[in-house]
Amino acid sequence: MGKRSINGTDFAAMAMIGAELLQRNAEKVNALNVFPVPDGDTGTNMNLTMSSGVRELRSRASEHIGKTAEALSKGLLMGARGNSGVILSQLFRGFSKSLSALNEATAMELAAALQHGVDLAYKAVVKPVEGTILTVAKEAAKHAVQYARRSTNVEELMEEVHRKANEALARTPDLLPVLKQVGVVDSGGQGLVYIYEGFLRYLKEGEAGEYGDMVFMPSEAAPPEQVTVPTALSQITAHHNAQARLSTDEIHFPYDMEFFINRRLGSHSAVFFDESAFKRSLEKDGDSILVIVEDDIIKVHVHSRKPGDVINLALPYGELTDIHILNMREQHRELLQEDPASVSGADISSAQLLAGQAVNGMPPGQVYERAPYGIIAVALGEGTKELFRSNDVDTVLSGGQTMNPSTEDFLTAIDALSADHIFLLPNNSNIILAAEQAAELSERSVSVIPTRTIPQGLSAMLAFKEEEAPERNAEWMTAAAASVVSGQVTKAVRNTTMDGIDIQEGDYIGIREKTIVASDGQLLAVCQTLLSRMLEDDGDVLTVLAGEDAQPEITAALMEWVEAEYPDLDLDMQHGGQPMYPYLFAVE
Repeated sequence: MGKRSINGTDFAAMAMIGAELLQRNAEKVNALNVFPVPDGDTGTNMNLTMSSGVRELRSRASEHIGKTAEALSKGLLMGARGNSGVILSQLFRGFSKSLSALNEATAMELAAALQHGVDLAYKAVVKPVEGTILTVAKEAAKHAVQYARRSTNVEELMEEVHRKANEALARTPDLLPVLKQVGVVDSGGQGLVYIYEGFLRYLKEGEAGEYGDMVFMPSEAAPPEQVTVPTALSQITAHHNAQARLSTDEIHFPYDMEFFINRRLGSHSAVFFDESAFKRSLEKDGDSILVIVEDDIIKVHVHSRKPGDVINLALPYGELTDIHILNMREQHRELLQEDPASVSGADISSAQLLAGQAVNGMPPGQVYERAPYGIIAVALGEGTKELFRSNDVDTVLSGGQTMNPSTEDFLTAIDALSADHIFLLPNNSNIILAAEQAAELSERSVSVIPTRTIPQGLSAMLAFKEEEAPERNAEWMTAAAASVVSGQVTKAVRNTTMDGIDIQEGDYIGIREKTIVASDGQLLAVCQTLLSRMLEDDGDVLTVLAGEDAQPEITAALMEWVEAEYPDLDLDMQHGGQPMYPYLFAVE
């Protein structure tokens, strides 16, 4: 006779096996990416998100299923990357809230938790699209609620959930025409099916076995590089590496500290935790402060001169766990040994720089003054980053299709900025949800400008006016981004047919906004066809960002063709240096 309920230990094992199966199959999920481009990353994003959840789960093991589910939820929430990762985190956030008071969960309670997760995930997405991970989760949860009315067996319930999820996944092409056109199922839905399969494996096998010893450190995870950014596309000045503007002695708060306060452990639960007062105390001798309170767990991040004082400040509120202290001066000295040329001209507060904030041309004594605005943007490619460098933008998170900044990356960057209002420019449709989730979680005043491409982000920055109110700036920046027609050229990674165009693996493809409009073995031909489609409705300015795979002779021929075909068009040619996309185009 199967289990009639599961506890926190059971659920932790289920989650670990689910995460391990997802990790093993991440590349298969990536391969289901609808566009035949070389940077399909749904599997990578879900894997990074789930891995973050498992690491949090392991640090807070409990037989109480409510606590275990909450630990997984928190790790997913802070590690969420890309749309798929954010939706996954919301599914399990609702799941954990439904189970929060339970020591064990019955089949009926698990089914209700799955449904609650679906409800929360749908609310988190502004325009839910059927035929995606949302549909797979919804159909599986709906069936679970119905099945639990006639069976109390948890294993049988999960078997039905997995079966129904697979059925819903198989039907996703019927709900989303582009999936049927390409001949694939939804990638996010497939990732969720792998997780459910892991849940079922544990219930059938009865132990985590080899999975419990897995180390979830995905090889594709790369810490986002953070640099500074600017305003005008045509105003580019040479800048040294950020470390060249920093000396080790200027690390005023050398100890990078991160830990959790567990209010449930010890005899501290009766002590009132005043979050505002706690932050003010940390600010007396520290910066880059991040305090996240979720139920009885408090996450603290701070750069300090006196780590002992920080520990003593936190101890009255609970037991400290998962303590990490890094000496940033030591780290910086090692960095300078690797790059001796970067020792001169220091003029940036290093604690903020290492946390993600760099302030252009600002003396150390002015770094901590509060500015009216701060701007955080996402970009990939050294030339593109240089395009963003200006006094109007303070932080750039490295990222794009293949390396999505997580919610926590955004929160850390937000926390590092000393500004009354902060704008986030995700510059990629797959990053917008993570940015929006960070804005929701942050206690700061944050607005997300939903830029979906690098050209849109650059255009939004040109519309920014520091003397205007946040609402007016948000309106202008959003309108400026929407006025840009974006195009990109890359190589196809498989044979397919999309939008009536036959595509062969290895051919170049031209994408206007979200539509493939050209495919050919010749790069110049694809660029010309794409630009012709982009300029059908005319335009005043064409900006070209040449990537690391751009060919000088093709670039020259393309510029000559543009000048001949569109003599009244203002042409702005820049080196973007972005990988995998030889050319990015913007028409305004």
